[in-house]
Amino acid sequence: MPTSPTLDFALQNRTNSNTVFAYITGRALDNGFALFLLRQDGRTPYFPNSPSSTLAPLAEDCAIRLGAPGSTTTITIPRLAGARIYFSVDRPLTFLLNPGPALVEPSVSNPSDPNIDIEWGFAEFTYNSNEIYANITYVDFVSIPISLTLETASNVSKHVSGMPANGLDTVCDRLRAQDSDDRAGWSRLIVKQGGSDRNLRALSPNTGIVTDNNLFRGYYQPYVDAVWNKYTQFTLAINTQNNTWGTLTGQVRNGVFDIGGQLFTQPSAADIFSCSTGPFAEMGSPLRGAIIARLSAAFNRSTLLNDPDRTFPDTPPPFYAERITNHYSRIVHEVNLDRRGYAFPYDDVSATGGKDESGAVNAPDPRLLTIAVGGNDAFLAPLAPPRDEL
Repeated sequence: MPTSPTLDFALQNRTNSNTVFAYITGRALDNGFALFLLRQDGRTPYFPNSPSSTLAPLAEDCAIRLGAPGSTTTITIPRLAGARIYFSVDRPLTFLLNPGPALVEPSVSNPSDPNIDIEWGFAEFTYNSNEIYANITYVDFVSIPISLTLETASNVSKHVSGMPANGLDTVCDRLRAQDSDDRAGWSRLIVKQGGSDRNLRALSPNTGIVTDNNLFRGYYQPYVDAVWNKYTQFTLAINTQNNTWGTLTGQVRNGVFDIGGQLFTQPSAADIFSCSTGPFAEMGSPLRGAIIARLSAAFNRSTLLNDPDRTFPDTPPPFYAERITNHYSRIVHEVNLDRRGYAFPYDDVSATGGKDESGAVNAPDPRLLTIAVGGNDAFLAPLAPPRDEL
């Protein structure tokens, strides 16, 4: 049975601010995949026209004002693909249009972006005729805590806790501690607000490298060398978790890792953190993409040397146990109350039937998705939140 053409979202203000804004963006599945934003009333669609020049302002107000701390605002969204819900605190965000139309979204890696000094964050979702799928994400940065609670028509509740209100400060403290330990540059991921000492956000290593391409240069090389040495002598197995390809074996020959006929040269730290450059570029091959997802996840979690049966990702050893690892991802998972949330692009890779690391909720029969921003009163178990109409 297809989903309803629309779905309610309950937006909870769990910050300490009376001035919180929300924005919905995506592609309208029932309107030719048109660029979509929700207007400030939380009900009315806005389909921008293509502007005649770049960086044109929106023609409509799309800032949904949330109520005071503790309040809930209900909005209604249509079926959307590639959608996001943005939140900003104290100041509204600026979205612009390029010809197409194409939406120019806020950026944390562009120092000239008009939103660069604003406290903001987002969650991702897709709502189609089959299901709702939503997740919190730290792939780009950590900022405002966001949690998700999905209630279904069959009375099932699914919850992702996110971080507590002091989550960003805790992440920054642990990044500084890790940098004191290995001097790798983790503290350079911390961004302060307006020249003050207030933590504004913590960039992911991938985003940090975008802003400073010398960051983490050579960081992973000793670990990569050890992996190459090991699999010159032993065979690795990649379970693609796909009935067509099954489990593929691989070994290093003449300095190149051959996995199921797909060849991989040694990745750099930037390749590992991005999961999409150098040898991890997919080049349009679904098979290669399946291998890259599992291999890059194993590199980020540093499990390629300490897995006794050398099969990935079926029997994972402890994640982030090596000295050289993605410590940003380790810290992000430690600070989340339920240890879930995307911290690198393939953080959804897990053993078949294993624990979800990615901080996602989904269901074919959604009734209400509650999205709480700010982290105050964050909880592990789902509660039935009060609901007020906009």
